[in-house]
Amino acid sequence: MQEHEVIVEVLASLEAMGEQLAAGTPVPRQDVADFGRFFRDFADKCHHGKEEDRLFVKMVEAGFPEGSGPVAVMLAEHEEGRQEVRGLLAIGSGTGVLSDDERARVIQYVTQFVPLLYAHIQKENNVLYPMAQNTISPEQFELLDQSCEAFDEEIRGKINVAELKQLAASLALRYPADSARLAVNGGCGACASHA
Repeated sequence: MQEHEVIVEVLASLEAMGEQLAAGTPVPRQDVADFGRFFRDFADKCHHGKEEDRLFVKMVEAGFPEGSGPVAVMLAEHEEGRQEVRGLLAIGSGTGVLSDDERARVIQYVTQFVPLLYAHIQKENNVLYPMAQNTISPEQFELLDQSCEAFDEEIRGKINVAELKQLAASLALRYPADSARLAVNGGCGACASHA
């Protein structure tokens, strides 16, 4: 859930960038690339990877169906989000000033991705994680924690997580988010562990 807090802050900044684009304010192509890279590397590879390779596996072992129910919904939403992030990365990898078509596509990706991921995080924080905690035995949960720590160590050998957190802070400075929106959409003040 701590990783969710970082992701929500960057989501709010992405939403602010989308609003600037919709208002006709120029946005550097590199910023589109930076958002795409953050969501691909931190939210997906680091965070979703841990859920898919560790948490969901333990949930299935504990009796949750893999092809339906909450695990299947979360996996489908992960894939849906990946499509939007691939779109941002494709535009971000271009050159020059964003064309009108590219600006419109970025706005479309943002307006689809932001509410998807906000809702996804709320489902995980308020439904999926509590279900997992109530279903997986304390002994298995201890093993899951250790497995997640091992995943984090393994991923740090491939991805510079500290640099991604710095990127998150930089994006938040470039595109300040409305703090009221953060609270409504799942920011730290609204998450279950801080309510």
